[in-house]
Parts: sequence; structure tokens; C-alpha cells
Amino acid sequence: MEHDKTEEITRKNIEFYDNLYSDFNVDPIIGILNNLDEFIEVATTTHNSWVGLYYNNFQNELKGKRVLELGCGDCTNAAVMAALGAEVYGNDIASVCGNIVNALNNKYTFEKPIQFIYGDFLKADFPDDFFDVIVGKAFVHHLTHEQEVEFAQKCARILKKNGIVRYCEPAVNNKFFDELRWMVPVKGRPSKLQKEKFEKWLEADPHPIRDNSSAHYKLIGKMFFRDIEIIPFGWIERFNRLLPRGNFNRKFSKMAFRLEKVMPHLLNHTFARSQVVTYRNPK
Repeated sequence: MEHDKTEEITRKNIEFYDNLYSDFNVDPIIGILNNLDEFIEVATTTHNSWVGLYYNNFQNELKGKRVLELGCGDCTNAAVMAALGAEVYGNDIASVCGNIVNALNNKYTFEKPIQFIYGDFLKADFPDDFFDVIVGKAFVHHLTHEQEVEFAQKCARILKKNGIVRYCEPAVNNKFFDELRWMVPVKGRPSKLQKEKFEKWLEADPHPIRDNSSAHYKLIGKMFFRDIEIIPFGWIERFNRLLPRGNFNRKFSKMAFRLEKVMPHLLNHTFARSQVVTYRNPK
């Protein structure tokens, strides 16, 4: 039964992302690469997933490193890391992502072209002690718990001894607050109070029902790594969804992320929207 559930989640993800990236234009990414310093300055101070993955100036740790990105998606992050001097391998179950990689390599001269690894990461053939860094940007919460354990185990095997895994993922550390969150409709997702619409949305949603708490990520990390660091963030910034898009919205996000850094850990942990998860030193 668990295997069938996992297969169904994988099928939904493949269909969703093949459709999402079927007609993707890489020109905006090329524009980012041509103005990389400016993009990093803005994105890592105002945009949730970029703030998380690049927390504490992660961009400065990438040059010369062999990096694997799990769930590379539209390949914006893969392209940014490659432009920063990393040797990047992008893995995704959506075959169309390979077309994006080819287009990026044709339109931009990286120190080392991005390499695309299509399909199930667990079936890909990588040597042991091969990567310096493995990253996932809003990727792990698409996995069932069963898949996550297998992924973490394989990551530990193919990382170098001093290698790191770094995920930016949603955080659910307060069930009551999370239940309230589902009550509020957002773009593309109805309120849980709209029972029929919500059930229809849930049926098509590619995310499995799973634990996204910091405690869960810590538990998984301890199985295969010696050092685990989890930084929750985004509890003030999450309110930017209530603001109109534009310059004021970005200013609010920048202020919120800055303010959160001086807030008590208990507040950040309890109400966090997201978390950056870092595993170091494979066992």
C-alpha cells in the first residue's frame, strides 16, 4: 500500500512539472545571469526561497565546488550556482528540464556547463564521495517519508567526507497555526472551509501529506549525518501575501527578514513559514 502511494505521488509530480515547464523561456534567466550581483542582492534579502537557501552568504561557498541540485525545476538556481563558479549537476523527474539546461548552456558561457541528470535520483549512478554540496530548493516536501529516508541515505553516500546537504523547505512547527493557514485562500488554493473546492484541489496537489516540522528534519538528518543545523524563518514575512505586489511588498519582505534575525528563537521556530536545513559530515 505504501509503495502504491509513493508511485501515485511520483506520477502526480511528473505530470505537474512536465506540464509546468513544457514551454519555458530561458531568456529571463539569461537576464539574471547578466546582472548576477544585483539579482543576488535583491533575491537573497526579499524572496523567501532564495533567502533560505542562501542564508549566511551561501553564494560565497560555491566556487569550485561540485554541486548536485535535486529537483532543479526551471533551473534558475542551477544556472546561478554555475555562474558563481560551481560545477553543477541538475536532477529532475521532469524530462523537459533537460531542454532548459541545453538552452541555458547554449545561451550562456559557464565555466563548466550544467549537466542534467534525468529521472529518479535513487536510480541514478553516482560514485561514492563525489559531491561537495547537495541542495534542494523546496524539494523534499514533495517526497513521502519513505522516499526522504532513501534520499538522505544516498546523499550521505555520494557526498565527500566534509560535504553538506542544504535544503530550503516549508516549516510546520505549530499545528494550530497551520490549521488556521489552510483556512485562508491564496492564489491557486481555496480555503479549507470551501470543502468541495478544497478536496478537488487536494486531489490534484502533487505534495504528499507528511511531516514538515523542524523536529522531523532533525530526526532524518541524525540517521546519516553527524551535524545538523536548522534555521526557521519567514514568520513575519509570510504576511506579505496580504499586500499588493510591487515595490512596497519587496520592502516589507526585506524588513521582515531582517527583523526576524533579532527575534527570539521560540517565535521564529513556532510560527516559521520556512526553514533552511543543513546536514554536514556524513556518517
